[in-house]
Amino acid sequence: MNKVKKVATINDLSGVGRCSLTAAIPVLSVLGVQCCPYPTAILSCHTGFDNYTFLDITNEMISYKEAWDSLNINFDCIYSGFLGSEEQIDIVLNFVKGKEQALVVVDPVMGDNGVIYNTFTENMCSKMRYLVSIANIVTPNLTEACILTGDIYDKYNTSDEKIIEIAKKISDMGPEKVIITGIIRENKIFNFAYDKKIGEFFKVESDFNHESYSGTGDIFTSIIIGLLLNGHDLNYAIKNATDFIFKSIEFTSKFKSDSREGIMFEPCLKELILINEYKQ
Repeated sequence: MNKVKKVATINDLSGVGRCSLTAAIPVLSVLGVQCCPYPTAILSCHTGFDNYTFLDITNEMISYKEAWDSLNINFDCIYSGFLGSEEQIDIVLNFVKGKEQALVVVDPVMGDNGVIYNTFTENMCSKMRYLVSIANIVTPNLTEACILTGDIYDKYNTSDEKIIEIAKKISDMGPEKVIITGIIRENKIFNFAYDKKIGEFFKVESDFNHESYSGTGDIFTSIIIGLLLNGHDLNYAIKNATDFIFKSIEFTSKFKSDSREGIMFEPCLKELILINEYKQ
């Protein structure tokens, strides 16, 4: 039997709201991959709620890394999500050093809908660009892609040609694979991918119900990682991750639940087992 792959998953832990680690852990696990949480903060619920507690554990992240290093634990993938400070980005950069064998996946969580998060400074953006430059795969939304490249965000100019241009600019920074997520065109939503190694660009679409749910990006990227680590190709991974998000949203929409609680993906997890068993 092949050994179970390990993913060091660097993100926050929110008690309520299916996002970050509470999304990554079950998704990676059902895909047969060990999710090793590397928490950056602990929240009672994510920041989209009106009231929440927030415990920053930046200092603990340093000790956490040192403990892992002392045990010579090897990871097949290092996956970073939301990072709340320059220091946390530096910790991740330092963690990646010396782990050349690991697939490095960066979801550069910096903004959405053309607006940069108010916690992000220009120095943090610069450090994030450096983190992106040493990644193998990056998964920004359009806002984050424009922040990385310096392009002006224009939700009305999302032609294939424009997205390809932005994806190639990001790839030129270093990463081999760039996935730009959540491009909305009327009643459709698209995920675009560029693979520099083979010079291939492709897009996957699904219907868009004009609802925005927390945590879909975390679930999407976790599926991509799980499928890639199990030997599936990028096109297959993106298509099935897109389909899974769509089916989970369709299921969730039946219940008129609070969108801040994320999509009700739990009943759909069994589908990931079937997806993972099929090999092209």
